[in-house]
Amino acid sequence: MTVTRTVRPPDTAGGDHCGRLLTALELFRAEQAAVAERWGRRLAGVLSAGGRLLAAGNGGSAAQAQHLTAELVGRYREDRPPFSALALHADTSSCTAIVNDYGPDELFARQVRAHARPGDVLILLSTSGASPNLLAAAAAGRSSAMEVWSLTGPAPNPLAEAGHDRLCVAAGTTANVQELHLVAVHLLCAAFDAALAAGHRGP
Repeated sequence: MTVTRTVRPPDTAGGDHCGRLLTALELFRAEQAAVAERWGRRLAGVLSAGGRLLAAGNGGSAAQAQHLTAELVGRYREDRPPFSALALHADTSSCTAIVNDYGPDELFARQVRAHARPGDVLILLSTSGASPNLLAAAAAGRSSAMEVWSLTGPAPNPLAEAGHDRLCVAAGTTANVQELHLVAVHLLCAAFDAALAAGHRGP
């Protein structure tokens, strides 16, 4: 019996989305993948020396930030010791209290000032790169002597300029930016684990 497979043509909504993603992914692989891998190696050195990662984002970027911290506290692929990583939106009582008492722009900045130690890493995720609460968090991180990394959509944007290092995804839609942010998170985690296994402690 012959089985006929229905192939969706490329001019459908799904085809358009996948086409845009493939184009952006190729550019990401050529121009930004090395940044994610460098961040993973650097983070291996910081966390294995007792440092901490703080991560923050809004909406879908909050989910990506929590995905990253879960991979570090839990594991990515192979079993290994847990490392200190906090997603700043995950403490709902602190978040709602801060927004209620200090306003939304202080949501992450106040937590950064509470948890940061010199030499820790703060990674801020944003598709627009323009969220006021993330810009305030970047300023708080720099004031606390943290390393501040920005994972954003297309450059230029304010958040990319607010940190010490940046990975700006050149994709035309919010959805594609978020999809490539997840790729960056997984590349970071793979490089993190590889650096630990190799005893690597540098950039």
